[in-house]
This record gives sequence, C-alpha cells and structure tokens, in this order.
Amino acid sequence: MYRVLPKQTASMYTRDGVRLDADIYRPDAAESFPVLLMRQPYGRAIASTVVYAHPSWYAAQGYIVVIQDVRGRGTSAGEFKLFAHEIADGEDSIYWAAHLPGSNGKVGMYGFSYQGMTQLYAAVAKPSALKTICPAMIGYDLYTDWAYEGGAFCLQTNLAWAIQLATETARLRHDHTAYQALLTAARNLPLNNPEILQQLAPESFYHEWVAHPQADNYWEELSPKRHLQAVDLPIFHIGGWFDTYLRGTLRFYQDMAARSTQPQHLLVGPWAHLPWGRKVGEVDFGAKAASPVDRMQIRWFDQFLKDIDTGLLRESSICLFEMGSNIWHTFPNLNTANQKSYFLSTTGLASIREDSGILIQNPQSQIQNSVDVLVHDPWRPVPSLGGHAGLSAGVFERSHLDCRSDVLTYTSTLLTEDLHILGEVVVEIDCYADQPSYDVCAVLSQVQPDGKVYNLTQGYIHCPQNTAVPIKIQLQTTCVRIAKGNALRLSLSAACFPAYAMNSGNGAVLNSNDLRNAQVITLTVHCGGDRNSQIFLPVI
Repeated sequence: MYRVLPKQTASMYTRDGVRLDADIYRPDAAESFPVLLMRQPYGRAIASTVVYAHPSWYAAQGYIVVIQDVRGRGTSAGEFKLFAHEIADGEDSIYWAAHLPGSNGKVGMYGFSYQGMTQLYAAVAKPSALKTICPAMIGYDLYTDWAYEGGAFCLQTNLAWAIQLATETARLRHDHTAYQALLTAARNLPLNNPEILQQLAPESFYHEWVAHPQADNYWEELSPKRHLQAVDLPIFHIGGWFDTYLRGTLRFYQDMAARSTQPQHLLVGPWAHLPWGRKVGEVDFGAKAASPVDRMQIRWFDQFLKDIDTGLLRESSICLFEMGSNIWHTFPNLNTANQKSYFLSTTGLASIREDSGILIQNPQSQIQNSVDVLVHDPWRPVPSLGGHAGLSAGVFERSHLDCRSDVLTYTSTLLTEDLHILGEVVVEIDCYADQPSYDVCAVLSQVQPDGKVYNLTQGYIHCPQNTAVPIKIQLQTTCVRIAKGNALRLSLSAACFPAYAMNSGNGAVLNSNDLRNAQVITLTVHCGGDRNSQIFLPVI
C-alpha cells in the first residue's frame, strides 16, 4: 500500500477546444504508475463511491486515478448531450491521462452505468494507451438493453434518470425555479406529472427516447454495439441479477467472448443497480454477497496494466452468485443445455383462487383444455414491486399482489429436491386480448411453506397486435437455488406500473393523469389441449 498525495485538480482541452476538469489521486512515490480513468456526469467528487471504494484507495494500490467530469457536467465546459461526445472526448482524455507526469503510459478504465458507457464509447476509437476496461451495468444495444424491454418503454427508470440529469442541468445553469421543481419531482417518484420534463427540460434525451418506440436507425447510431465490432481488449464485465441493465452486460460479454482474442471475464452478484451489498429489497443474501469488485478490479488491472501474473488467467472466466445457496460459483460458460418445462393448468379460476392455477412438470396425460381470463383496469393497474425494472429493485414479498383478481397465478407442488436455475427463463403463453394491443408481465417466484411469496425474476412484453402463435416472454437471466419444500409460482398480469408504461389498448400511456383513451383490456390465457402455455427453466 502506498501513501496517497492530496487530491489535485487538473484540466485538459478536447480537440474542439472544450475544457474538461478532473481530480487526480497519486501515490506518494517517485516511480511511474498506470492510470485508472473514470469519466462521469454526476460531479466528480462522488466518484461512484455509491458502489466502489474511494479513488484514494485505488491510488494506494499503486495507480494514478483520474476522475473526470464529462463535457457539460460538473465544472467541465461545453454542452452536455447524452452519449454524443463520448467517443472523441474519451479518446482525447485517454491520450491526456497517458501523458500525465508519473504515468507509465498505460490506461485502464472503470465505472458503472453512465461511467460504464463512457468506457465502451472510448474503446470505439481504439486509443493505443487504453489497455483494458471494466464496464459494469451497461447498455450494449440502448434500445433493447436500456430504454425498452420486450418493446415496452421502461418508464420509471428512464423518467427518474432523465429528471436527475435535468435537475443537475438546471443547477449548473443557475435556474433556481426549474431546479426546485425538478428536485421536488425527483423526490416524489413515481410522478403524477411526467410532463414536467417537457416544460422544464425540453432538451432532455427522454423526449427522443419516447419518440422512437421501435428499434430504428436512431438507436443504431446512438448505441455502442455497432461501433465496437472491431474492438478487442481484455474486459472485466460486471452485473447484478436485479440490475435494470443486466441484458446489456450479458449481451456485451457474450458477444466479446465469442469473437475476442483477449480474456473476457464476467462477474454477476445479487445486486440491484445500486448499492452492491448483501441486502437487496427485503432479502439478506449473507456476508458473501458483499461486493468483491474493488479487489477483483485491482487484480485485473495488476494483470493487464502492470504485467503481474495474478493467476486469474488460469481461472474460470465466469463467477456468479447463486441466490438461495448464497455462494459464489465459477463456470466455463453461460450455456445451459438442460431445460425443464412446466405446463400451465387451470380450473379457470386462477385469478381468484391460489389452488386453481397449477404448474405441472411431465404431465402423465394431456392437460385438459381450459382458459383463464383477467381484466386489466387502467384506473388500478397492477403495481410494480421489486425485480429489475422499477424502483426499488430486488426481492420482495408479493403475496398481496398475487391475491389481486387481475393477476393469474400458477403454482407447482412442493419441490422434492433442490432446484438450481441458471440462465434465461422463458414463458410461452397462448393468449388473446379483446383490444388491438396489450402487454403481459410474467413473474417467477418462490412460494415458502408459510405462504410467503418472493419474486426471483421477471419479464415483460409489449404486444402491438394479437397473433395466432403463442407469445414468448424472456425473463431476466438469473442464478438461484430453490430449496426442496418450497414451490414455484408464475404470476401473469397485463401491467407492471410504473416500471413499464401502461398499455392503453392502443399503445403506451406515459402520463397516468391522462386516461381518456385507456381501455379496459380482457386477456384470455389458454392452457392445455393443443394450445399449451408453459414455462422453460434452464436448470443445472
């Protein structure tokens, strides 16, 4: 461990003459060191310490640590526009960091969320000094991984983030009226007046995201995915089972692992977007769930920035926290060949009685053809609770939601042996709605002997029209052990609000104060016969 010098503040200028400011933390030693760079939009003093150790800790491990305000944020000059300048500004910042006094010319980057995205964009330019990155909780394809899920707009997370950025913009502009109104809105989510962004932040990215509900050229140009195809770096990928952006983390990892010549490692813990601790929602996953990321990142940087043989290249590339057993496990890959199917069966009262809807594995005979009907009332939509898509994320007791008559529940018999799930759960539902458009939310839960129900993973799909084929809902990838003596439950609803924009029967409702065109939606789910609905579990 090195002593760390007092923090310094330094500035650089981009190729178009914009000043970017940074704090620099240095070891108190005469030797040269690699540089760790974090570029972020939230004020560099915070330095992502909501999930990482303070930069001075990283400096004490023998690194020059640079925490930089991106263009138009903090004290950096210029105009902030979401992701627009991060390729060129990232390249310029890496060149500058590599040539700081005391630098050995090698640069690594770390950070999560927007700070993770700045790593991807900087890597696009392939600066020679950038040797490795450690992006956490990122969007690879911004449409499918960040803004929308299953074609549905991720209302609560997008709106909350847009208000946060707009509030900081108002503060930097010294617009006290707008700042106070936006701050009040940020502290009273979910909003009753999302139009506040239109009034006080007309330049917000939010309006563009809402205006592009399809995966069109706007998203292709904005996303880092298309630009990263020629990039080949050693990358440490970090995610959380209840993170909103886990889809992006896993898709980026899988894409890079398939084509990269450099090591690609993946770590996924039982965390929401923040913080990264042992308790997520109402469940405590134990001491081992505390974040190992800081020490693992130092080991990674020692390997690729200091050329120290840390041994990590001889270890399995995937490390996952299995919830339920609350143990970290290593795997050579994410492929799971084994699948268990559970078929939905019902007496037709799955919205009324817990014993009506049943999950049946390996039925001895054909399941009787039957239907369940749920009615979605836009005046009282099924509320979001936990999972990955809303605030607050994580695991919560949800038996009170499963008792609602607009939620269909299907429960298995008690498990006679432990069930280990690893991978992407898929729900296939044969259903029909009486409106042109509808949504379906699917939640997989564990039912305890005492009747308490805790969500494990969920998924959501926007169906723009009725089809003759069953719909497939991809649930968030998970890794969990369900102990024998518990049961599985699948819960289906036509809303999960405000995590996702509610479907009016003709499209998304972004303003819950305006329900003039919102229709009651009657959804019919078919079970058994030649119209099976089922759930596919990837098991180990």
